[in-house]
Amino acid sequence: MFDLTGMTALVTGASGGIGSAVARALAANGARLALSGSNPAKLRAFREELNAAHPPREAEDHVEITCNLSDTKQVEELVPAALDTFGKLDILVNNAGITRDNLAMRMKDEEWDEVIRINLEAAFRLMRTASRPMMKARFGRIISVTSIVGTTGNPGQMNYAAAKAGLTGMSKSLAAELAARGVTVNCVAPGFIRTAMTDALPDAQKAKLAERIPMGRMGEGEEIGAAVAYLASREACYVTGQTLHVNGGMAMI
Repeated sequence: MFDLTGMTALVTGASGGIGSAVARALAANGARLALSGSNPAKLRAFREELNAAHPPREAEDHVEITCNLSDTKQVEELVPAALDTFGKLDILVNNAGITRDNLAMRMKDEEWDEVIRINLEAAFRLMRTASRPMMKARFGRIISVTSIVGTTGNPGQMNYAAAKAGLTGMSKSLAAELAARGVTVNCVAPGFIRTAMTDALPDAQKAKLAERIPMGRMGEGEEIGAAVAYLASREACYVTGQTLHVNGGMAMI
């Protein structure tokens, strides 16, 4: 699709449904990856799978870096750990995220705080730390996986929608700051994507979801991975401050 040979990438939430699809897409196009997540065993198994299926073309194996994004110290150490391993960092993908759904009048402070801390604050810290070496190299790609609900809102997800909308605004601001240095900052906003979680839904509920999508189906993780691979590529050098919506027409923005 796009040649990412010689490029290095850090992907958070790399062993999850969308995260693993993003990692596979980047690796398939030649990038060497630092895979980050909070579950060491799951992360290690995915790294071994990736090394077997998509070994880097011009470097050593992909690596894993365990990180709990709710721990500020670990977050601050994540980009330096990737830099120590690779010697450079070309691509940062903020993919990790959690949900703590509740109606606003019932939402607990900790449900708000945890979602904002992991989905928004951790991404800010990673973007801030990655910006410096990317500016120095005069090349970089920062991509955040947001959500359609950051644009449309969704009942019971005030915290999640706020975090995803915040990621979009944050990315636009940083894009304006870094554009002159050859660093692009963009977002990919998935709609309903088929994952292990959605696969577990009753067929009737899945059919009801599909009715809201003009294409008549949920998206696949590979379709999000393809969007991220494009924005990570050299060919996307004139695209910055944008959100690429991948939602089957559910919301035409």
